[in-house]
Amino acid sequence: MLQFDLTAQVRNTFGKGAARRLRMVGLSPAVMYGNKTEPVSLQMDIKELTNTLLKVQRRNAVYTLHIKKDDAEVCHHVMVKELQREPVSGALVHADFLAISLEAPVVFTVPVNFVGKAKGVGMGGDMTVFVRSVVLQGRPLDIPEYLEKDISELGVDEKYTCADLDIPAGVQLLSDKDTVCVSVSTPVVVVVEAAPETKGKKKK
Repeated sequence: MLQFDLTAQVRNTFGKGAARRLRMVGLSPAVMYGNKTEPVSLQMDIKELTNTLLKVQRRNAVYTLHIKKDDAEVCHHVMVKELQREPVSGALVHADFLAISLEAPVVFTVPVNFVGKAKGVGMGGDMTVFVRSVVLQGRPLDIPEYLEKDISELGVDEKYTCADLDIPAGVQLLSDKDTVCVSVSTPVVVVVEAAPETKGKKKK
């Protein structure tokens, strides 16, 4: 699981006008809630937040959020719950963070990457990928960034199901284990019958 640090300050101003003034000085309003904590209104540096989110590129990540208030600082482990962007420019206008416990199981959707070339394809078979991601449950730091499956030994008329994926210890597969992820099938040969010959007309 990817991990990053973010910093924020407690926000004491509210409303559309206040939010607009924050953005004018390079700050974005945000909020953190969850994990039995009271919601906390925040303000964050837009450039820092945007640069960090670009590194993540919509992958699963856990953030250590350092929240400053006056001279004190507290830290929470969070995930991005929702990002609001300006429709035209795409600029970030608000961020919602969900506070989590690193010891409590959480549900994640994790990509599945297939590596290698199936030997069945070299034998003329047709490969079809049915599953690009699976649902896993576990402690956040036990969840892998992605699952990888070597398909080089997959022959013609063979398949791999979710049960054949390598799931890390302490992590539970929530997707149906019998779901076919990838298969190689015998190519379908279509026989096209030749059109019957038409006799030419006799010349007069």
